[in-house]
Amino acid sequence: MNAALGTEATKLTRSLVGVISTAAIIGGILALIGGITAAVAAGNPELTAKLGRSATLDWAGLLASSAQITAAGAFGGFGIVLAWMFAREFTDGTITGLFALPVGRGTIASAKIMIYLGWAVLVNLLTVTGLIMIGLLLGYGAPTEADWQGLGRQLVLGTLTATLALPVAWIATEARSLLAGVAVTVGLVVVGQVGVLAGAGGWLPIAAPALWALGRGTGVSAAQFGVVALFVIVFAVLTVRSWVRLQLDR
Repeated sequence: MNAALGTEATKLTRSLVGVISTAAIIGGILALIGGITAAVAAGNPELTAKLGRSATLDWAGLLASSAQITAAGAFGGFGIVLAWMFAREFTDGTITGLFALPVGRGTIASAKIMIYLGWAVLVNLLTVTGLIMIGLLLGYGAPTEADWQGLGRQLVLGTLTATLALPVAWIATEARSLLAGVAVTVGLVVVGQVGVLAGAGGWLPIAAPALWALGRGTGVSAAQFGVVALFVIVFAVLTVRSWVRLQLDR
C-alpha cells in the first residue's frame, strides 16, 4: 500500500491537472469572495438584495459567501481531478502495465482514493487559511468563537463536497473515459441544484453539506448525514470493486 500511495501522490503533485486544479479551486473561491466584497462595499443595491446574508462586510458575510461559492463551484474542480486520476490509466494506455505489478488493482484504486481525499483536505485547509487572511486584511478583526465555528463548517463543507464526487471515479472506471467522468461531474452539479429546488433538501446527499453550512450548522439531521456517509462509502466500494474486476479484453 505504501508504494501505491507514494506513486499516486507523485502522479497528482507532478501533473498539470493537479497543480492547475488546486490553484483554480483555492484561487477561484478567494477571487470570487474578493469580487463580492468589492461589490457590496460599492453599495450595489441589486447585488446586495441577491446576496442576502452574504451582503455584510464582516466575518458572517465572508463565511456565507464562501459557503455559497464552495457549494456551487468547488464540486466541479474536485470532480475533474477525480475523473483524471481514474481515467488517465486508460487514456494514457498505462492500464496494461498495472496488471503486471505485484500490487493488486484494488490496492491501487484504494490508494488513488486516499491520495485524492488527502489532497482535498489540504486544498480546503489552504482555502480556509486564505479566508482568514482576507478577513484580517479587510479589517474584520480577530475571529470570534462563532467565526471559528463558521470556518470549521467551511472546512467540513469543502471536504464533504470532495468526497461526494466519488461517483465520478466509478463511472470513469466503468466507462474507461475521462469525458464520461467530466460529464458525470456536471450531471451531479445539476442534480444537486434541481434537487434542492424540488424540495429534496437534506435527503439529497450531494446537497446536504451545503444546506448544513448555509444553515450555520442546522437544517440537516443526523439521519440525513448518515445518508451522505452511506453514499460516499457505496461509491468508494463500487470503485475499488470495479478495479479488482478489470479485464484487458475491453
